[in-house]
Amino acid sequence: MAASKHKNSSIRPPSDIPRPSSPQKPSQPRKSKKGKGKEEATSRPAQVPPPTNESSWNISENISEELSWAWTSLADSSASRCPPVFTRDGSYFFSIVGSSIKVYSVATGQVVSTLSASFSGSSACRSPESDGHTDLITSAILSPHNPFQLITGSLDGCIKIWDFLDAVLLQTIDIAQPILHLCAHEKFKEHVFVAVNRPGKKKNSNGNPSEDNAAVLQVSLKPTPSTTQSRIQKSSEIVSVGKTRLTAGLGLSPSGAWLIAIAGHKAYVADTSSLKSGFTKFVSPEALTCLAVHPVEEYFATGDGKGNIRLWYCLSEHIAASQAASGVEKKAQTTTLRWHAHAVSSLAFTSNGAYLLSGGEESVLVIWQLHTGKKEFVPRVGSPIISIALSNASEREEEYLLGLADASFAFINAGTMKISKTISRIKLDPVISRDRHPSPAPTPLAFHSISSTLILPSSHPSSLQTYSLNSSKLISELEVSPSNRVSRRDEKHIEPSRVERAVISSSSDWMATIDSRQPDDAFRGEMYLKLWWWDRKAGVWILNTRIDRPHGLKKLTSVTFSPTKHRSRLLLVTTGEDGYVKTWGIRTLGDKDGETEEHWVVRSASSFGSEFPVHAAWSSDGSILAISFRSRIILYDPVTNASQLVISSPECKIISSAHFMGRAGRYLIAVGQCDTVLWDLLLGNVAWHYRSSMVIDMVVPHQRDESVALFQHVPSSAGTGTRTVVSIFGPTSATPVQSRSLPFQLSSVTWQLPAGPSTSSGLSPYTLVGVTTSWSVVLFGDEVCLPVDVGASAQDLGNVENVGQRRSLFQDIFGLSNFVGSSPDSSSQPHLPVKPWTGTEVADIFDAPAYLMPPIETLFESLMEGLLEPVIAESNDTMHLADGEDATETVDIEMDEGSDTKLIVGTQRRRVVDEREMDTFFSLFKEISLQPGSCHDVRQIQAKGSHLNGVSKSVANGNGHHHQTTTANGLTPRSKHSVLKAQSIATPVSSVSTPVAAGKKRKKSLG
Repeated sequence: MAASKHKNSSIRPPSDIPRPSSPQKPSQPRKSKKGKGKEEATSRPAQVPPPTNESSWNISENISEELSWAWTSLADSSASRCPPVFTRDGSYFFSIVGSSIKVYSVATGQVVSTLSASFSGSSACRSPESDGHTDLITSAILSPHNPFQLITGSLDGCIKIWDFLDAVLLQTIDIAQPILHLCAHEKFKEHVFVAVNRPGKKKNSNGNPSEDNAAVLQVSLKPTPSTTQSRIQKSSEIVSVGKTRLTAGLGLSPSGAWLIAIAGHKAYVADTSSLKSGFTKFVSPEALTCLAVHPVEEYFATGDGKGNIRLWYCLSEHIAASQAASGVEKKAQTTTLRWHAHAVSSLAFTSNGAYLLSGGEESVLVIWQLHTGKKEFVPRVGSPIISIALSNASEREEEYLLGLADASFAFINAGTMKISKTISRIKLDPVISRDRHPSPAPTPLAFHSISSTLILPSSHPSSLQTYSLNSSKLISELEVSPSNRVSRRDEKHIEPSRVERAVISSSSDWMATIDSRQPDDAFRGEMYLKLWWWDRKAGVWILNTRIDRPHGLKKLTSVTFSPTKHRSRLLLVTTGEDGYVKTWGIRTLGDKDGETEEHWVVRSASSFGSEFPVHAAWSSDGSILAISFRSRIILYDPVTNASQLVISSPECKIISSAHFMGRAGRYLIAVGQCDTVLWDLLLGNVAWHYRSSMVIDMVVPHQRDESVALFQHVPSSAGTGTRTVVSIFGPTSATPVQSRSLPFQLSSVTWQLPAGPSTSSGLSPYTLVGVTTSWSVVLFGDEVCLPVDVGASAQDLGNVENVGQRRSLFQDIFGLSNFVGSSPDSSSQPHLPVKPWTGTEVADIFDAPAYLMPPIETLFESLMEGLLEPVIAESNDTMHLADGEDATETVDIEMDEGSDTKLIVGTQRRRVVDEREMDTFFSLFKEISLQPGSCHDVRQIQAKGSHLNGVSKSVANGNGHHHQTTTANGLTPRSKHSVLKAQSIATPVSSVSTPVAAGKKRKKSLG
């Protein structure tokens, strides 16, 4: 673009810019009405003036030329409130994820199959002939008549029956009404009960239904004769039980005699023998939130919005007698349990019905003993509890499975009352996943190249989580700002410390984080800059320096490391709303012992008039630092902090950020609200100017190529939300080289890996990772590659490998570790690293409750052997016993003058059984038959056993006398045990404290 078209643009040296007459403290610019209108233009993009020159480009004119960018989701956008469902044997459990059902292996915690898997990316167009659900799945249960079948209900109005072993859809019943809940009982063959949504007729001011109503139906699974051969069938019989408010739970009593539904402030009970009589209503003082039916007795439990748990004893015969007055609200006999401070989100009875489990926003599992009213707690499970499920397998130890609000699972051992295992992928922010509102705070996101992991916010705002893209697993969680996980104070939410930014250096050895907490009536505001050092051996982040209030209580607008891998030249730049630009460097201090310690200190602080900096960017070689102010960009020398050039242009009056494009540092791109200007620093003019009718969200320059990606969100053409249009520009024209679209809006974007070589079109590929405004982590771009996830599609569970095999009786008797590698297919099994024995593992036996512990006298000997380690003596001489000597006799040991006998404590060694020894045992049992009362057989066994491992033993004859056997060296030991004890067992520690004079003799006990 010719420079004459931009006569008002200017690139001037710093000396030509007017300065304030006297130094003054930077202050906030005065907000005039005109300026306020400019600042609010972000929320009113329609007020942006139309293009005024030929270099402008309207994004609406290029929508037809857009191509969908390939993308895939790394995390689920929400956590289901439907409890997981275990298989009959407890080996697997089912979890609802959107319109899919994921099958997890309990042994490995991995997804082994997905029923009704939805596709993502450009090929996400679900065919109307697809077998899976087309809307959110709301309920899933095991068939009471076939434990290998799963029944699901969805908002698409379909009931589907799956054979989960073969991953086959067996039947689809369409009732054409959104299904909210589903339950079944073995008493009603080929029938299920469903709660469907029926919006009220009353409308509010927006035209939406003002009341959410529901109806409970009995649906027959037998299709009509006309739809028997159809893919989607119609039910042959649908019986209406009654109308309710929007249901929060639906269940059947253990005998199947009563149908229970809860909605609003009422519990609805119907006699299944006379469904046409309708519901009997029982009133609750608070709105009911969850339901659990006792597995044995005829009563049920509910939780409400105030944290109360009520046990309802209203399932009796007198209800049937009063059905004539159906619809009349009644009161029932109840028992109230109180502990929760907030709403109860889930309830579940244990399999024997003796205990009731409850959970909610407090992140605490409460175990109620119903007969005594006593309770136990499992605190700090990690996130608010939204569902509770129990494994009913008799072969396994009872466990409680908690579904958490951050889309993770936690297994609770029923015996130890501790978390035994957690299953998580990417943890979600519970507030965002529940309220579905984008967070106004910035979203930290960074890629760590050494470990190939993503750094992104965790379920708690004060923590960061590390996610591996190679293994698709959550690696660790870093608590940046330690804090108490308090849910709420009364009804007011407590705003915790929040991690706002996370930046990683080019060498990936340092990470800078910003965490802050806004002040309120009870707490003062906090702001911390923390520098973390990456320990390559341990693979963890270690806090190195904490700086309190780096820019006072003002917000930081940018944090960035200089692009260098030399520790001595590494700098960190921060800009804040206090008007200062600060640089930080590493200082090395040494002590008198020669040890050095590194920490970060402030290096310089500067300001420019009354404007405050909004963004900082480095050139690729780190020689230029560009600081963006509202009206101009200043280029600094980072070594001397001297300003080299000031750039301003009327095409972009309000600058939000500036970025270097390309590795040569020739081009600098300035980004405004709807304008983008590219400067050619070598020629000193404007290369091109781009103006859009939509707001620019962010700009991502390419790491190697001279190109830049511009992100803008626009309303979706289908009216279902917003989508993102990505325009890729080169250095020569304001016309986008490529235009891509994504079906979501992004709040933060970073590179996944360093950019690869150029493609056939001449452009280097883009492979990015982003966090959407609905808190979904996505991988998108030209080259989207992830490890093949076997469980992402429907799999035959009979062919799934490495899902955990049960131990045989032989392995239970002789142990599992001694036979590793003996099976023919053991090579296909993953080998876990063996941890060294520390001796403290024995103390884990006391983690069980006292009433489950055996008597201490039965454990004392084994416990002491595990906790106390033997003392091993190092000696170059081999001690021998003379013929006829007893092992308990004292032996004179010659002590050389000046010798120093060292006694050390050795580690306990675990004996490994090899195949040769096992073959010896097998042949021994084959050759010898044990017969009671046969002394000859006993002597034969002892004779053979005495020569095991090449060691002779004394054998008792029939007269009770002992005859000696001689070894190869001519010695006659008392027994194998005595020889081993003399050679390997150390001298007791008490003998070490006795002083021994040089050249003297001392007595040593061999016993």
